[in-house]
Amino acid sequence: MMHSTRFIAATPILLVIAAASAASPALAQGSRAPSWPEVKCARYTKSWAEALARRGTQGLSPQFLASHEAFLASGCTAQADVCARSPQELELANIMVIQAMNAGTASTFLPFSCRK
Repeated sequence: MMHSTRFIAATPILLVIAAASAASPALAQGSRAPSWPEVKCARYTKSWAEALARRGTQGLSPQFLASHEAFLASGCTAQADVCARSPQELELANIMVIQAMNAGTASTFLPFSCRK
């Protein structure tokens, strides 16, 4: 008899918790799950920030950094035109290729390309 009383007493609490979790602000605003390109860009952006925090920007040209920033600002959809010229830029580009592959993104996603 005591078990059924506990169940009846706990039922309203569980219903309140279930109702509150079902009406989360994200769902109430009609948000959607991020697309795969958005997920890839978020992962890549995080890896880029971590790589810069670890190694710094010494040896990276303003053009390299600006081109890469434009790629990130485009939601990682801009044409690949970040050209690694210095040894430090090439090292960072190689790090980012490995990071991108470890994050499950394809190598064709990356912004690195030297057109000339």
